[in-house]
Amino acid sequence: MTTQFDYDLFVIGGGSGGVRAARIAASEHGAKVAMAEEYRMGGTCVIRGCVPKKLMVFAAGHGAAMDEGAAYGWQGEKGRFDWPVFRARLHAELNRLEGIYTRNAESAGVTIYPMRATVTDPHTLRLADGRQVTAKHILIATGGTPFIPEPYRDLGAWTSNDIFLMDRMPANLLVLGGGFIACEMASLLQGLGVQVTQMYRGAQILRGFDRDVQDHVAAALVQQGIKLEVNTDLTALDRLEAGRFRTTDTQGRTRDFEAVLFATGRVANTAGLGLERAGVALDASGAVVVDAWSQTNVPSIYAVGDVTGRIQLTPVAIREGHAFADTVFGGRQVQVDHTNVASAVFTRPEAGTVGLTEDEARALGPVEIYMASFRPMQSAFINAETKALFKLVVCAETRRVLGCHIVAPGAGELIQIAAVAVKMGATKEDFDRTVAVHPTMSEELVLLRKPTR
Repeated sequence: MTTQFDYDLFVIGGGSGGVRAARIAASEHGAKVAMAEEYRMGGTCVIRGCVPKKLMVFAAGHGAAMDEGAAYGWQGEKGRFDWPVFRARLHAELNRLEGIYTRNAESAGVTIYPMRATVTDPHTLRLADGRQVTAKHILIATGGTPFIPEPYRDLGAWTSNDIFLMDRMPANLLVLGGGFIACEMASLLQGLGVQVTQMYRGAQILRGFDRDVQDHVAAALVQQGIKLEVNTDLTALDRLEAGRFRTTDTQGRTRDFEAVLFATGRVANTAGLGLERAGVALDASGAVVVDAWSQTNVPSIYAVGDVTGRIQLTPVAIREGHAFADTVFGGRQVQVDHTNVASAVFTRPEAGTVGLTEDEARALGPVEIYMASFRPMQSAFINAETKALFKLVVCAETRRVLGCHIVAPGAGELIQIAAVAVKMGATKEDFDRTVAVHPTMSEELVLLRKPTR
């Protein structure tokens, strides 16, 4: 396939989207493919995101399970979480997964350059060792990177990347931010024994989520012991000699913390890639501007995944990478449908959501809301206050379920199944005709008979 170029495709970024694109282009469509990854194969999800985070969520859940077990009559000493033991096992698992990503790409025929690559023109790249290579098509799949506000960047505060590398577990910690990463980090660290304060400048956490989900998760975080402070922001942050931090906030308080974690958003990882030099358009936040085919304004350059600023989820990046390979090298015109994409927030309990929020749906026309908030049997039996939330947003005219929102243990698993129904266009009556599985929490989805508003 290659003629005057060294490669048919050169991918910058060895994360989920880039690896999928490279593998499909090489193994299924016969393209000559190379990839550059300057850090570790697997990208954010495998190395410093979804996978290590979820394993830490599992670890945090065992502490709560032991407390619950005692309430159920089990006798035993809870003890203390051993971070070094967990961390060693965690990094062994990440190394194993990185090896799988590397082997899968290489077995597909992809040449991997373990170094940084930058774009010098629409068909040329420069590797960190000085070599220059050419490609008919270039794919940018460099993902996103945590953002720290300018005044605080050089103080040694953490981002989510650093949590999995810390030498020891701090006794107390300040989490800055109100998005899903901030909430997840606050929840799992509190579950591992850290005293957590979470500070967010907005009125409520999880901006962009359904309002009832926001309120329900916020109450759960407070209930599990997190000091949640909304409508509050830093005014000063100083690094003390002992490695601790002194903070001053908009409420006038001055406090010391062993560690500070910035979860104040992520930005596209495009700095220094040479994209502007090649003529690639970026938006105001630095994300690569692409069309429905993941193509930039420079015809030979494409981008997939978080670097585009579209839906920042690993499965979406994988779909985009696969669609790109099929379209450009497989002779098939494939677009990714970005509607009704389910997602989960792995707090304790988890939140799962698919489709429209209540506010989004109301902006389109009349809706009915079906909702229940209750203590599940497992919690009610031991007088625990943990509540579950099940909510359906229904179009009053077509009766289609426009949105499904769940906060409950295992909500991430539940929303995947509900997403199939929402994606298929199920109506409220379709849910009603479904016989409940009893006794379960999820039966509430098919037992919501009367609208609450």
